[in-house]
Amino acid sequence: MTNNTTRDKSLSPEQTVELISALKKRFEKNMQRHEEIEWDKVQAKLENSPEKIWSLSEMERTEGEPDVIGYDKEKDEFLFCDCSKESPKGRRSVCYDRAALEARKKFKPENSAMDMAAEMGIELLTEEQYRELQKIGEFDLKTSSWVQTPEEIRKLGGALFCDRRFNHVFVYHNGADSYYGARGFRGMLRI
Repeated sequence: MTNNTTRDKSLSPEQTVELISALKKRFEKNMQRHEEIEWDKVQAKLENSPEKIWSLSEMERTEGEPDVIGYDKEKDEFLFCDCSKESPKGRRSVCYDRAALEARKKFKPENSAMDMAAEMGIELLTEEQYRELQKIGEFDLKTSSWVQTPEEIRKLGGALFCDRRFNHVFVYHNGADSYYGARGFRGMLRI
């Protein structure tokens, strides 16, 4: 498990240039995700947000393929989301949260979705955000992704996850301590 106090949360100037270049290429290749948004405005925000750049690099490192999927006019923030076809490979085989991880007696996973997201500086998608993401593409056709779970469900030991099958988005439940090789999580980052 990663320790926040020992992890350097900054990129070198070269790493920053390389990441911004990769994000720009993805942005230009997938204009259907953000038709009304101009890259120059996104890049200006990125260049003024080094801590967010690090979070995006973590999304990229774990194979989330982050891309801009919207803009919040009220807060003047661009919304980046994991747009990998399947749940990010570097974030699979995790249970839902710390309590679920600690409650598991045998065969504990290495981490939890909520802990990983916090370490990365991102948030798990809500069910609503997951459904919105599915309107701009087809994601999780073979995998599934944990989503934020309402407290009343979590208190009873459950957690929610989603996927897309038969051209429909499904929401399921499982014990929060469960984990599978084909289940990870998608994150959202506001910049």
